[in-house]
Amino acid sequence: MNVHFIALTDPTPEIARAFTKWENSPALVHLTRPNQDQDDLEHNHIVSVEDLLERLKHDHIYLIYLDGQLVGEMGYQIDPQHLYKKEPGTAWIGITIGEDSARGKGLGPLAMKHLEDEIRNAGYKRIELGVFEFNTPAQKLYQKMGYAEIGRIPNFTFWQNKMWTDIRMEKYL
Repeated sequence: MNVHFIALTDPTPEIARAFTKWENSPALVHLTRPNQDQDDLEHNHIVSVEDLLERLKHDHIYLIYLDGQLVGEMGYQIDPQHLYKKEPGTAWIGITIGEDSARGKGLGPLAMKHLEDEIRNAGYKRIELGVFEFNTPAQKLYQKMGYAEIGRIPNFTFWQNKMWTDIRMEKYL
């Protein structure tokens, strides 16, 4: 397995198309973004090169390649408004393994370690993330990697005809 993580600096239409595909994938949409109702779950979002350039103003984005193929993305931002614990110098992280063929191959732990290294090298000491309560595989991964629960936000996202809690976790580097 040949895995590479490459910082996104110059978005292309091809990369924007991949992000659009993942943003709207029925296998992922309930895992990657909060939704208020069924309409939100089914709403298609188009990601443009301009959208990615805008994100790069406040996000550090990395592309995930497996055997030369773009299969996902991950990134972090510093001190976003949605932090549960407002501790200055906190990195908020997110990871999407977008291609079905790349899931279940151990990319999650590798991506997490890479993000942690990047955040540490940038001089930050704390990471926070959110995981929906129904996503138990991700919760187990984060716990195994040393993340601890710090709070819960009830009625945060809609899936399977009901609202679910967002679990917030942190790790000090």
